[in-house]
Amino acid sequence: MTNDGNDRTAPAASRRRRTSPVLALLALLLIVLFAGLGTWQVVRLQWKLDLIARVNARVHAAPAPAPAADRWAGITPESDEYRRVTLRGTYLYDLTTPVQALTEEGSGYWLLTPMCTTAGTIVVVNRGFIPAELGARTRYTAQRAQGNPCGDPEQATVEVAGLLRTSERGNAFTRANNPADERWYTRDVAAIAAARGLGAAPPVAPFFVDAAANQNPPGSPDKPVGGLTVVKFPNSHLVYAVTWYALALMVAFAWWWVVRTRDDAPAGDAP
Repeated sequence: MTNDGNDRTAPAASRRRRTSPVLALLALLLIVLFAGLGTWQVVRLQWKLDLIARVNARVHAAPAPAPAADRWAGITPESDEYRRVTLRGTYLYDLTTPVQALTEEGSGYWLLTPMCTTAGTIVVVNRGFIPAELGARTRYTAQRAQGNPCGDPEQATVEVAGLLRTSERGNAFTRANNPADERWYTRDVAAIAAARGLGAAPPVAPFFVDAAANQNPPGSPDKPVGGLTVVKFPNSHLVYAVTWYALALMVAFAWWWVVRTRDDAPAGDAP
């Protein structure tokens, strides 16, 4: 009977030994995967810290004139977003576009108004925020006649300081702009320029400027409210990196425990 017992346990032990390479390969793959994800998060952490440092340097730098037209092709979010700039020109108030916004002031609209600059270009300026109850009275209602929209000598020249911003792009959580119904959800300069009939003459900058606080012309109302740009970047990469590395260590420990338990057990009772 002893031989029969050994005959019955030997195949089972053999089957258990045949599965161990599969488990070892699976454990190795998981360890490599989790460690790789942790390392990727460390790389992303360094990238995010560099981004925050660059943006902070731009935000606190002295303002400079907005980029001229010959520099527009080289403007990117990485090199120019949140750069402090100044503009001088005249507003085309009747071409203002209200874009839905949610700010620390509540829900309402950003008022994006094209400016005819003294440099002979058009730059869209986000003049600031107005509450939702004021939106209906400031919506765009008429389009200028065809021709040069900057040809009105009656407009007063103003100076504006603010932060350079690149056009916003929608995502899966953002509703699409509907210019025909005057429903705007993202600050897309190209779409706004097309809807307002602004073309190649004068050229329209591919960026917009978030006006700083207290930039309304003298004698004008205190609305819209400028200076509400949020310059903040979520940075959870260190937490993610620690999580992935911890998972890699847990898998490694679990595999070590399985191997240790199997090696310590009698052949007939190996787990």
